[in-house]
Amino acid sequence: MNSLTGALCLLVLSLGFAGQVRSAPSAGYPSVTVRDSEVRTMKSASTGRSYDLYIHKPADFDKNKDKKYPVLYLLDGQWDFKLLDSVVGGLVYDRQMPDIVVVGIVYSGDDADYNALRARDYTPTPGNREGSGDGPKFLGFIKTELIPFVEGNYRGDPTRRILGGHSFGGLFTLYAMFTEPPLFWGYLAGSPDFTWDNGFLAKQEADFATKHKNLPVRLFMGVGGAEELVTPAVGFVRTFSARNYNGLHWDARVVEGEGHAGVKPEFYNRGLRFLFR
Repeated sequence: MNSLTGALCLLVLSLGFAGQVRSAPSAGYPSVTVRDSEVRTMKSASTGRSYDLYIHKPADFDKNKDKKYPVLYLLDGQWDFKLLDSVVGGLVYDRQMPDIVVVGIVYSGDDADYNALRARDYTPTPGNREGSGDGPKFLGFIKTELIPFVEGNYRGDPTRRILGGHSFGGLFTLYAMFTEPPLFWGYLAGSPDFTWDNGFLAKQEADFATKHKNLPVRLFMGVGGAEELVTPAVGFVRTFSARNYNGLHWDARVVEGEGHAGVKPEFYNRGLRFLFR
C-alpha cells in the first residue's frame, strides 16, 4: 500500500469536427479546436440516451498502426476534456507517463442540462434527488458498448483502462471499482460525494470488504483542502486503509487551499503520475 499524505491519508456513429465546442464562434472568426482530437456520437442501448465522445489521440496514433494505448474514460468531458488534454500533454512531455487515448464522455445536445444528466447517470442509487440512480445502467453502457467501441476503433489496451471522474464522477468511479474491480486497471476518484444516499460509498465498501480480500487495482483519490468533503473523505480513507486489500496500489491526497472545482488540475496531474509510476 502506498503512503498517505496530509490530512487525507489519499460512446448511428458519426465523425464530428475536431475539438468541437458548445458555444458558437463570433461572426467572422474561427473557433478554437483541440489538436489530435475528434468527436464521435453514440446512442446507447443500455441507457437509451445519446452521448458525444470527445476523443484525444496520441501524436503517433496514425503512424504506428499496431500500437495499443492506455485509455482514460473521462466523466464530465464537457468540462474537463480540455483540461486533461493539457495535463496529459505536459506529463507526456516530461516523460512521466506514456501518451494515451482520452475519451471524454459528454451529453449530446446544445441545450443539455449537464447537472441533471450527470446526477442521473453518475449516482448508483436514487438517493434524495429526483431523476437520480441510473448508475448501474451507465456502467453497463461503459462496459458493453463504449469500451468495445474504443478498443475496436482506437486500439485501446484492455490491460490499461482507466476510469476518472470528479464529484458525482468521483462517486461513480468508486462505485464502479467496488462493483466490478477488474473492468479497469486504474481509478481516479476526485472529491467523491461520500455523503450521497446517507453514506452509500462507505456502506458499499463495507459490504465489499466482507466478501473480498483482494482488490488488484491502482487507485488515486484526491480532495481540496477547502472542501466540506474533507471530513467524510478522511473517515472513508481511514477505514479503507485498515482493510489492507491484497494487490491494491493506492494513494490519497488533500490538496491544501483548493476548493471543489479548483482541485481538479492538481488532482488529475498527481493521479496520472501515480498510476504510471
